[in-house]
Amino acid sequence: MIALPDPGASAAFGTWLAGLVAPGDVITLAGPLGVGKTSIARGLLAALGLAGEAPSPSFAIVQPYDPPEVRLPVLHIDLYRIDSPDEMAELGLDEAAQDSLLIVEWPERAGPGYWPDALSLTINVDGSGRRLTAQVPEAWRARWAQR
Repeated sequence: MIALPDPGASAAFGTWLAGLVAPGDVITLAGPLGVGKTSIARGLLAALGLAGEAPSPSFAIVQPYDPPEVRLPVLHIDLYRIDSPDEMAELGLDEAAQDSLLIVEWPERAGPGYWPDALSLTINVDGSGRRLTAQVPEAWRARWAQR
Protein backbone atom coordinates (compact mmCIF):
# COMPACT_ATOMS: atom_id res chain seq x y z
CA MET A 1 0.00 0.00 0.00
CA ILE A 2 1.07 3.53 -0.78
CA ALA A 3 -0.09 6.42 1.41
CA LEU A 4 -1.55 9.38 -0.49
CA PRO A 5 -2.30 11.88 2.29
CA ASP A 6 -3.28 14.80 0.04
CA PRO A 7 -3.77 15.86 -3.60
CA GLY A 8 -0.09 16.85 -3.81
CA ALA A 9 0.99 13.31 -2.90
CA SER A 10 -1.42 11.91 -5.49
CA ALA A 11 -0.03 14.23 -8.17
CA ALA A 12 3.54 13.31 -7.16
CA PHE A 13 2.68 9.63 -7.53
CA GLY A 14 1.34 10.41 -11.03
CA THR A 15 4.61 12.21 -11.82
CA TRP A 16 6.58 9.11 -10.80
CA LEU A 17 4.26 6.89 -12.81
CA ALA A 18 4.89 8.98 -15.95
CA GLY A 19 8.46 7.71 -15.97
CA LEU A 20 7.21 4.15 -16.46
CA VAL A 21 4.59 4.48 -19.20
CA ALA A 22 4.74 3.60 -22.88
CA PRO A 23 2.28 3.57 -25.79
CA GLY A 24 -0.10 0.63 -25.46
CA ASP A 25 -0.18 0.78 -21.66
CA VAL A 26 -3.44 0.97 -19.72
CA ILE A 27 -3.67 2.35 -16.18
CA THR A 28 -6.97 2.03 -14.38
CA LEU A 29 -7.85 4.22 -11.40
CA ALA A 30 -10.65 3.03 -9.13
CA GLY A 31 -12.04 4.42 -5.89
CA PRO A 32 -14.87 6.54 -4.54
CA LEU A 33 -15.66 10.09 -5.66
CA GLY A 34 -13.13 12.68 -4.55
CA VAL A 35 -10.43 10.24 -3.50
CA GLY A 36 -7.70 11.50 -5.86
CA LYS A 37 -7.99 9.58 -9.13
CA THR A 38 -7.91 12.75 -11.23
CA SER A 39 -5.02 14.14 -9.16
CA ILE A 40 -2.92 11.11 -10.14
CA ALA A 41 -3.92 11.54 -13.80
CA ARG A 42 -3.09 15.26 -13.70
CA GLY A 43 0.33 14.61 -12.18
CA LEU A 44 1.04 12.00 -14.84
CA LEU A 45 -0.09 14.27 -17.68
CA ALA A 46 1.94 17.20 -16.34
CA ALA A 47 5.04 15.00 -16.19
CA LEU A 48 4.41 13.96 -19.80
CA GLY A 49 4.59 17.63 -20.77
CA LEU A 50 1.03 18.96 -20.54
CA ALA A 51 1.08 22.68 -19.78
CA GLY A 52 -1.68 23.80 -17.44
CA GLU A 53 -4.10 21.64 -15.50
CA ALA A 54 -5.80 18.77 -17.30
CA PRO A 55 -9.58 19.04 -17.13
CA SER A 56 -11.55 16.16 -15.71
CA PRO A 57 -12.96 14.21 -18.65
CA SER A 58 -16.18 13.33 -16.86
CA PHE A 59 -18.41 15.18 -19.35
CA ALA A 60 -16.37 14.49 -22.50
CA ILE A 61 -15.76 10.89 -21.31
CA VAL A 62 -12.57 10.72 -23.44
CA GLN A 63 -10.03 13.56 -23.39
CA PRO A 64 -7.23 13.02 -25.95
CA TYR A 65 -3.73 14.48 -25.73
CA ASP A 66 -1.25 14.19 -28.59
CA PRO A 67 2.39 15.16 -29.18
CA PRO A 68 3.79 17.76 -29.03
CA GLU A 69 1.38 18.64 -26.20
CA VAL A 70 2.61 15.49 -24.39
CA ARG A 71 5.51 13.12 -25.15
CA LEU A 72 3.22 10.26 -26.26
CA PRO A 73 -0.45 9.96 -27.23
CA VAL A 74 -2.71 9.74 -24.17
CA LEU A 75 -6.43 9.17 -23.74
CA HIS A 76 -7.73 10.24 -20.32
CA ILE A 77 -11.01 8.40 -19.90
CA ASP A 78 -13.68 8.86 -17.24
CA LEU A 79 -16.36 6.18 -17.37
CA TYR A 80 -18.46 7.59 -14.50
CA ARG A 81 -21.28 8.52 -16.89
CA ILE A 82 -21.31 5.14 -18.67
CA ASP A 83 -24.55 3.37 -17.78
CA SER A 84 -23.76 -0.02 -19.29
CA PRO A 85 -20.68 -1.93 -20.45
CA ASP A 86 -22.46 -2.15 -23.82
CA GLU A 87 -21.59 1.54 -24.37
CA MET A 88 -17.86 0.76 -24.43
CA ALA A 89 -17.84 -0.28 -28.10
CA GLU A 90 -19.02 3.22 -29.08
CA LEU A 91 -15.90 4.81 -27.56
CA GLY A 92 -13.46 3.04 -29.92
CA LEU A 93 -10.88 2.48 -27.20
CA ASP A 94 -9.66 -0.93 -28.38
CA GLU A 95 -8.11 0.57 -31.51
CA ALA A 96 -6.67 3.57 -29.69
CA ALA A 97 -5.10 1.39 -27.00
CA GLN A 98 -2.53 0.06 -29.45
CA ASP A 99 -0.57 3.30 -29.79
CA SER A 100 -1.76 5.44 -26.88
CA LEU A 101 -1.50 5.39 -23.12
CA LEU A 102 -4.97 4.94 -21.62
CA ILE A 103 -5.66 6.40 -18.18
CA VAL A 104 -9.08 5.10 -17.15
CA GLU A 105 -11.09 6.40 -14.19
CA TRP A 106 -14.06 4.32 -13.03
CA PRO A 107 -12.90 1.18 -14.93
CA GLU A 108 -15.47 -1.02 -13.18
CA ARG A 109 -18.15 0.58 -15.37
CA ALA A 110 -16.63 -1.16 -18.42
CA GLY A 111 -17.42 -4.55 -16.92
CA PRO A 112 -15.23 -7.14 -15.22
CA GLY A 113 -11.96 -7.98 -16.91
CA TYR A 114 -12.23 -5.34 -19.64
CA TRP A 115 -8.54 -4.42 -19.35
CA PRO A 116 -6.85 -7.61 -18.07
CA ASP A 117 -3.30 -6.32 -18.70
CA ALA A 118 -3.83 -2.92 -17.08
CA LEU A 119 -1.89 -1.59 -14.16
CA SER A 120 -4.88 -1.52 -11.83
CA LEU A 121 -4.70 1.14 -9.10
CA THR A 122 -7.32 1.41 -6.38
CA ILE A 123 -7.54 4.22 -3.84
CA ASN A 124 -9.43 3.67 -0.61
CA VAL A 125 -9.92 5.78 2.47
CA ASP A 126 -9.48 4.27 5.92
CA GLY A 127 -8.79 5.65 9.40
CA SER A 128 -5.21 6.45 8.36
CA GLY A 129 -6.19 8.37 5.24
CA ARG A 130 -5.99 7.55 1.56
CA ARG A 131 -4.20 4.37 0.52
CA LEU A 132 -3.36 3.14 -2.96
CA THR A 133 -3.09 -0.54 -3.77
CA ALA A 134 -1.85 -1.87 -7.10
CA GLN A 135 -2.49 -5.02 -9.07
CA VAL A 136 0.60 -5.26 -11.23
CA PRO A 137 0.33 -7.44 -14.35
CA GLU A 138 3.32 -9.26 -15.81
CA ALA A 139 3.96 -6.58 -18.46
CA TRP A 140 4.42 -4.00 -15.68
CA ARG A 141 6.38 -6.00 -13.08
CA ALA A 142 9.93 -5.01 -14.06
CA ARG A 143 8.95 -1.34 -14.36
CA TRP A 144 6.97 -1.36 -11.11
CA ALA A 145 9.95 -2.92 -9.28
CA GLN A 146 11.78 0.39 -9.83
CA ARG A 147 9.57 1.82 -7.12
